[in-house]
Amino acid sequence: MFNPTVARLTYRALLGRRRAMILFALPALLVVIAAAVRYLAGADDTTANGILGGFALGTMVPLIGVIAGTGAIGPEIDDGSVVYLLAKPVPRPTIIFTKLLVAIGVTVVFSAVPVLIAGFVLNGNSQQIAVAYALAAAIASIAYSALFLFFGTVTRHAVVFGLVYALVWEALFGNLVPGAKTLSVQQWALAVGQKIGAEGAITSEVQLPVALCLLAAVTAAATWYAGRRLKSLTLAGEE
Repeated sequence: MFNPTVARLTYRALLGRRRAMILFALPALLVVIAAAVRYLAGADDTTANGILGGFALGTMVPLIGVIAGTGAIGPEIDDGSVVYLLAKPVPRPTIIFTKLLVAIGVTVVFSAVPVLIAGFVLNGNSQQIAVAYALAAAIASIAYSALFLFFGTVTRHAVVFGLVYALVWEALFGNLVPGAKTLSVQQWALAVGQKIGAEGAITSEVQLPVALCLLAAVTAAATWYAGRRLKSLTLAGEE
């Protein structure tokens, strides 16, 4: 289910000059903000919660997921180079699964690790906030990568759809509309963080068992459908 050649090509595409600049810029901004807040206001759990939950998990993680998830396959479909990949004797599910693993790895490195660093800078991991948010970011990275990889296989405007989802649904509706919170990857990830953090430090609108089931379901469904879509692209190319 894993192909090293596909993985190497995907890493090269994701870590190209333009994407790499954006991928490094967002985590760097988070760490700079954390350092500035710590210097100006000192260690404060409420402030750390606001920055890690609001900016990091609510905005930075989904944006990095958009870049990694759509970038894992979208450009190849746009420029037609996916035809050469599909011509190789590699099973289509293997291609999708390999690209998903690469997207997850990139998203985790550029989101969970900076969140952990920022958390320690902000309050020294008081109430396990830094570790809890870092784990939540890693869990969210899996679902976001699968979801945005799926977008990359079904539309040529995957980045636009991904940004709308990340900035409108997750950042706006997912935080403000009660019913929509149940269908928010951010809230599912927060449920995991709530379990790790000290009691009352982190809250989520979704219970942990429900959150884990939804995370698994969305990740599996998006990956499966992306594989089916890739098969249809193969048939279209052969025709």
